[in-house]
Amino acid sequence: MTARGARGAGVRPNRGRPSVQRAGARRHASAPTRARLLALRVLERVTRSGAYADLLLNASLGRSQLTARDRAFATELVYGTLRWRGRIDFYLSHLLDRDFDKLEPLVATALRLGAYQLLFSDRVPATAAVDESVRCARAAGAERATGLVNAVLRRLAAERDTIALPTLELDPVGHLVHDLSLPRWIAERWIEQFGAAEAAALARASNDPPPLTVRTNRRRVGVEDLLADVRSRFPEATRCRLAVDGIILGRRGHPALDPSFLAGRFTVQDEASQLVVSLLDPQAGERVLDACAAPGGKTTAIAERLGDQGRVVAVDRHPRRLNLVQRAARRLGLGTIRTEERDATLPFDGSPGAAAFDRVLVDAPCSGLGALRRNADARWRIGADDPARLAEVQLAILKNAADVLRPGGVLVYSVCTILPEENEAVVQAFLDDTGDYVRAPAGALPPEVRTVVGPDGYMRCLPHRHDTDGFFAARLERRS
Repeated sequence: MTARGARGAGVRPNRGRPSVQRAGARRHASAPTRARLLALRVLERVTRSGAYADLLLNASLGRSQLTARDRAFATELVYGTLRWRGRIDFYLSHLLDRDFDKLEPLVATALRLGAYQLLFSDRVPATAAVDESVRCARAAGAERATGLVNAVLRRLAAERDTIALPTLELDPVGHLVHDLSLPRWIAERWIEQFGAAEAAALARASNDPPPLTVRTNRRRVGVEDLLADVRSRFPEATRCRLAVDGIILGRRGHPALDPSFLAGRFTVQDEASQLVVSLLDPQAGERVLDACAAPGGKTTAIAERLGDQGRVVAVDRHPRRLNLVQRAARRLGLGTIRTEERDATLPFDGSPGAAAFDRVLVDAPCSGLGALRRNADARWRIGADDPARLAEVQLAILKNAADVLRPGGVLVYSVCTILPEENEAVVQAFLDDTGDYVRAPAGALPPEVRTVVGPDGYMRCLPHRHDTDGFFAARLERRS
């Protein structure tokens, strides 16, 4: 399709559009182009079918023959395009004379992928971003749309500085939606919950790369010894501010390939997630239930605190995910974990050792809106009605797990989200229905969590305040 034909197909006429050199079009397809094509196919499936980006990307990279550098480039393209889709769509919508959302997913994805490189990648020349996006669209089977992709991206390269984004002062919702790349319903909820300025700070933090945080396996090494070891490979490594076993390695690298990880000396785990286990505060010799255990980060943290005394029962409904718990336990040298395939939304009647647990952790399935910087696609996959639907599941799990806790025992409910219907509302509904439980007073909680616990006794961590994932947790105690 010619540029003239592309304008007829939906591109606004461009008066005085400067030409873009096509040096890249004369080259054969390069390795970065193969990386782009892989990213295009992953993004198109995520958009079309709601596939999980991390799982699909990892599987696609595993089947590819890309070099390490090109694998990193493909990863950046996928997560960057998903993270900034809101802003990208705002720019692209200004260059089309029809609704951008009506484009077929493959064409929309090709435009987004090229626009991400033009708007956010300093190391990709505009010519390469345009020409290789056209090449990728053609290779993916969208020959009919190559003229459209070419024309729109050329205009974006020339006119991006003339397109004004909404400001926080004049249009708070529009600013969060179009500048900070949030779905409208999340932007409206966050502004209602936090106010415009703090909601914007939260949105900005949710777009930043998260720190690489690990938890020391206290069964095998001390924190200072591990810190001294990893600094040779992660020079920016430093101890976490709150989590006693935590180390922040920096913002770049692959900790799961590190020799100390392979030797079972640490686990990759966000600091807020580590604090949930601190709030539970398991003690040697106790029996602990992890009611939603997979993939095992909190399960293994509990086992490390128990040492050789006690037992952790790790429950999950998916046997393949329970295998992840078992693999982690073997790597870390933990022999006190027993896995059990069970749907925690159903009563625990007949479970071995029922009503005999000293502590119970319910790290419930949730919307994950506190971990958007790790899961860039979650904001587009979760709908406005999902948190309320998930709250019903969370409450069911909490009630069932509470039934197997002994009198005087401790129950911790946690989720990596920040919306009240999945947080405070679930806990309050549980307390209203159950006369045996009370919230633990803030002053009685372990010292390391007190700085992130409010006067109401609830633990809240937020990316823009604590540089952690967004987490909510409540510690409850059974009276009888």
